[in-house]
Parts: sequence; structure tokens; C-alpha cells
Amino acid sequence: MNQPLSHDAHTASQFGSRAAEYVASAVHATGEDLAALARFAALPHAAVLDLGCGGGHVTYAVAPQVRSVTALDLSQTMLDAVAAEAQRRGLANVATRRASVEALPFADASFDGVVSRYSAHHWGDVPAALREAHRVLAPGGRFGLVDVVHPGPPLLDTHLQAWELLRDPSHVRDYGEAEWRRMLAEAGFVPGAVRRWRVRMEFSSWVARMGTPEASVAAIRALQTGAPEPVRSHFGLEDDGSFTLDVMMIEAEPDGVSD
Repeated sequence: MNQPLSHDAHTASQFGSRAAEYVASAVHATGEDLAALARFAALPHAAVLDLGCGGGHVTYAVAPQVRSVTALDLSQTMLDAVAAEAQRRGLANVATRRASVEALPFADASFDGVVSRYSAHHWGDVPAALREAHRVLAPGGRFGLVDVVHPGPPLLDTHLQAWELLRDPSHVRDYGEAEWRRMLAEAGFVPGAVRRWRVRMEFSSWVARMGTPEASVAAIRALQTGAPEPVRSHFGLEDDGSFTLDVMMIEAEPDGVSD
């Protein structure tokens, strides 16, 4: 019997084989949320850390505006793809590092900005990751995070988490704004401004990007077909399974920077 993988190993395995798809993903490569996060991280002469960089789209957007970007991920295959794409784009100030967000291999106060986009819902221990982000952030630095958030009511939350887990077994949770504010404060941050968007997921490319098995695709479609009206209405469920997600960007600073 095969030894079960740790959560980190499972996540790295899930995404390592999909590196090319994520580098090329139109959903990840564009969007108002990406532009907003890039503007937030664009501090002149800054060293920026991109946590759970995935296909590297935050790194590519930020690199021309800062001194350096370190793209961090669990998957070496993903990092190799990011390094190759950064080189193709002429971004000489991009470095890659393989590590867990819960145990960052950097000294205290190493970065002026720490950012993350569409990664945190895979983190096994978000409070530990946020404490590490706080530790490596220099005084006066900035933390910015973009992720899918659950829509609030338990009925909607349960359906969203079920679809996500069936599509990608490395999914942990889409948190809500109140949860993010609490976890950030407990990690030593002062949570700040929030921006929200609605982002459409085209179903066939959503599951193809992750390589979701047909049995799991069928299970998601069965859940969608049987979903009650409030679920169908909130997520804008379409006949082909496409739907709309709630996405949030939250800004934060280390304690002592804001009143």
C-alpha cells in the first residue's frame, strides 16, 4: 500500500504536472485583481516575495516595477516554468525558491512587500503562513493577498467548497473576509482596505487546467444540476457548468505602522 502524501507533497504533485497550463492560463494572466495587486506591490527599490506563485503572473506583473521578486512555490516544476517564462520576458530580477509558505527560508525583515494570489486556499496552515509572512516583512512593509472568498451563507459556502475539492483534492478552504481579518490580526498585521470582484470560471477550461478526472467532473456537474435556486442564482450557474466566483483583495501592514 502506498504511503499517503503530506498535504504539501500532495499540492506539489497536483500542480507540478500542470505547470504549463497555469503559465498559459488566461484567467490567471489577466484581470482587475491582478492589476490591483501589482499596483499595490509596486514599491520603488523594493524586494518582493510572491507566496505560492503558481504560474508566476504576479511575479511577471510586479518585476518591472521593483528591485527584485522572489517567486516561491512547492513545485519545482512550476518554478522551472516560471523561471523560463521570466527569462523569455527579459525579467532579470526574478529569482525562484522552492519552499513551504509555513516555513520560509529567509531571514527576518528580508522583504519590503509580500504578496499572494489564488494560492492561500491551498495552504494547510494559514495562521502559520501569515506569521511567517509577518516575520520576513520589513518594518513599514506591505502584505497583499488575493483569493477566492466564500459568499457567506452556509448553503452557498458548502456548495462552493464541494466543487473546489472535487476539482482539486489539494484545496483546503476558501475563507471569508471576517476570517481573513481575524487571522491577519492574530499573526501581527493590521488588516486594511478590501476590494472585491466577480470572476467568471468557464467550466471546461476550469477542470482541464487542473486535469480533473472525469468521475470528479461528473460529480461536480451532478451537484450543480441538483443545486437549489439560491446556489444557482448567486454563482450564476450556466447550462455548461460555468459559474462566477467571489474574489477579494485584502491589504495589511505589520503592527505599529497604522494607528
